[in-house]
Amino acid sequence: MLNPIIIFVGHGTPMPWTILRNAALLAVLTLLVMAPFGSASARASEPARIESSCWAAASLAQPVAGLAAAQPRWRCDDRSHSIAAGRVLLRFDIGAGDAPPRYLFARRAALAAVHVLAIDADGAVRRTSTSARALLNARDGGYFKLPLPAIAPQTRQIIVAFDRPSHEMTIERAYLAAAEPDAGPLSTRSLLLLAGLCGMLLMPLIFNAAFYRILREPFVLWHSALTVSLMLTILVSSDLSAALLDLPVMTLSWMTTLVFGLSVASGAMFTYSFVEPGLMHPRLRRALPYCAAAAVALSAFHAAFPFVARPIQSPAYTAAFAPILALFIWSMIDALRRGSRAAIYQAIGWAPMVVVGLIRLVTGLSPSLVSHDAMLLFYLGCVFEVLSTAMGVADRFMTLKDQRDRARTEADLLDRLAKCDPLTGLSNRRALEEHYPEARARGFGALAVLDLDHFKAINDAHGHGVGDAVLKAAARALQPDADVQAFRLGGEEFVLLLRGDDSYEQAERRRQAIPAIVAQAVPGLSRPVTASMGVAGLSRHGAVEGGFSLSFERADKLLYDAKLAGRNRALFETPEAPRAASALHTAAA
Repeated sequence: MLNPIIIFVGHGTPMPWTILRNAALLAVLTLLVMAPFGSASARASEPARIESSCWAAASLAQPVAGLAAAQPRWRCDDRSHSIAAGRVLLRFDIGAGDAPPRYLFARRAALAAVHVLAIDADGAVRRTSTSARALLNARDGGYFKLPLPAIAPQTRQIIVAFDRPSHEMTIERAYLAAAEPDAGPLSTRSLLLLAGLCGMLLMPLIFNAAFYRILREPFVLWHSALTVSLMLTILVSSDLSAALLDLPVMTLSWMTTLVFGLSVASGAMFTYSFVEPGLMHPRLRRALPYCAAAAVALSAFHAAFPFVARPIQSPAYTAAFAPILALFIWSMIDALRRGSRAAIYQAIGWAPMVVVGLIRLVTGLSPSLVSHDAMLLFYLGCVFEVLSTAMGVADRFMTLKDQRDRARTEADLLDRLAKCDPLTGLSNRRALEEHYPEARARGFGALAVLDLDHFKAINDAHGHGVGDAVLKAAARALQPDADVQAFRLGGEEFVLLLRGDDSYEQAERRRQAIPAIVAQAVPGLSRPVTASMGVAGLSRHGAVEGGFSLSFERADKLLYDAKLAGRNRALFETPEAPRAASALHTAAA
């Protein structure tokens, strides 16, 4: 199966109709993957089952054998099972042509003990009692099994008594069978499909790890938490729990409850952090973390104290999730109405899970309906939700990456503009100070400070427009290249960073080129434009003490001395002979 994340990353950010088209394709592919699992489960359950014919309720103090013989206590026409009493009994009638059953199977949920009576036609009774801790996991996902007492050909009734059952599905789904419901080759196929389903959920985790290294966005972590919780839900509630974990039945029961709450909580927090800012009502967004906390608290309480207010706890627990489900749906509708792209992916991905939630709510709260957990649809919803929201994460990744790339490009451009002199195009003092350590590391060993002579007189005689033209021409004369970097500090003052054995000669050639280039670029000046310069050699053994400031002060002092000596000249000093200035070139001012 192609990973849909690659499709979205490869083609950029899709439009909503493209999202719907790809989600529909994903749904079809997922159904094709899950169809064999569903048919395998259906065919695996074909071995003859014996359903209960009647049920009864009693207190824990009443003996099971006495209740089995009390015909008025049994309800055979009323199938609305209740767990209000401390003990609930089921009667299974075995016909003469029925295959002798060997096991009791029932939906996994917290209970105290199970008692089984095998009653023969002649009245003989064989009895076993098993505590909840001793129950065995069935290969039918979410069920436990219990070996029956020895069944004789003349056995006509099996009475099963559940002490303190915590969920009506344990009573409603109980049945007898001669063997595991999914034994044989179909069982292996079912397990492989479930393992493959969990493997599919690993792919978004791998992509999330890569995304988080780049984005550092919290919704990536919450999507990973959601993926892990849904993977654990499949693991503990399906056939894989018996094949891989081999944990006690009651342990898997409370784990299933707790993991469900964690799935709801991580889903709420994913929505809270994933929907774009401003595209969900602030109150709805603020309510989602409270929903997450409530989901964890409800599940933890239900898992830790399953027998507290037992008759009403299960429907109350189910009903407590109704406001959370309603708030989530409301949040999705509000985000979709405001134009959220993230909400489109979530609405598509959560659709099967919302249907599962509605089925559980309606069947769990309605006395006239048999409780239904819609596990096959739930497994389908798990993978569909994770892959759909993973596409949303990839889409958001591309959107945020584009935004950050544009922002980084704009920041780089602004930074370059902030470090560039707009008149001459040379770098400015800020760029010089930031770049100086790097330039020293790259071998630039001389710093020259250059100043145009009598520049104020040019502005006074010809105006600032001509003065600007003179500065531009002087900047062209400085000719930056691989071994010479030029900067304008402000006004008529420039700085050169130079490297190489001929760095002093390179600086002097540029200084001497200024009069000719200015005269060609700005004709009509009353006198040639000359420049004075001070060049300071820098230590070859790292930066000179004091860094740029000290180096600049040395060169600037040499420039000042050149000005005092009559201008239109350069003075230099080496780091080995500080303040021993020598004239490289002298001309009359």
